[in-house]
Amino acid sequence: MNQPLAYVHPGAKIAKNVVIEPFTTIHGNVVIGEGTWIGSNVTIMEGARIGKNCSIFPGAVISAIPQDKKFNDEDTVTEIGDNTTIRECVTINRGTTDRMKTKIGKNCWIMAYCHIAHDCIIGDNCIFSNNSTLAGHINVGNDVVLAGMAAVQQFCSIGNHAFVTGGSLVRKDVPPYVKAGREPLSYVGINSIGLRRRGFSTEKIREIQNIYRILYQRNYNNTQAVAIIEAEMEATPERDEVLEFIKNSQRGIMKGYFSN
Repeated sequence: MNQPLAYVHPGAKIAKNVVIEPFTTIHGNVVIGEGTWIGSNVTIMEGARIGKNCSIFPGAVISAIPQDKKFNDEDTVTEIGDNTTIRECVTINRGTTDRMKTKIGKNCWIMAYCHIAHDCIIGDNCIFSNNSTLAGHINVGNDVVLAGMAAVQQFCSIGNHAFVTGGSLVRKDVPPYVKAGREPLSYVGINSIGLRRRGFSTEKIREIQNIYRILYQRNYNNTQAVAIIEAEMEATPERDEVLEFIKNSQRGIMKGYFSN
């Protein structure tokens, strides 16, 4: 849609049925897919790769240069998957030489005032509630929910189907399928409600609960717990996913229950 009150750089590649509202600015080296709606006063900067049927609300700034002193104007990108909604005043920075991109998957919902820093890789079907903030170099799996005002420290990872409670400070890795809460952040159970909503059977949820009972509720250290889970529990995709996450954790996983 040709909007005379918006500025679209002639080098931008915009699908024919994209709607661009007044007072939006789209820089060069931008690609926007079919069916996407760009609200008023949005700024889409160089390196943005926006998929089909996305919605970007007023005040958002997409693909600004990283807030990283090491950045030296490298040719990096921001990728946003199909059917993702980005609400008011969200800021998403493009990548650095570490990963060369910041990536948000398909069917995500990024609510107002969230910030996603450089080199974050976010999976599909994620929900970030208002004011959630991700520092650089963070990995987030699929179907992850961050409640309002959660803040994630750089280089952390959050596993698939995890739920992080509102106002949480995430300083350690959050394994798959769990609920994380309290201060300091710790295991408070598995995300059973989310798993049921996504079609996990009662038997599968019980299996995941048993994994985390060994890991978090029997006073083993992580090495002992991993060995017991491998020895005593049948190999399944979910079991192996949890074990792989723990083994590959760079920051270490969050702790178990705290008495406070």
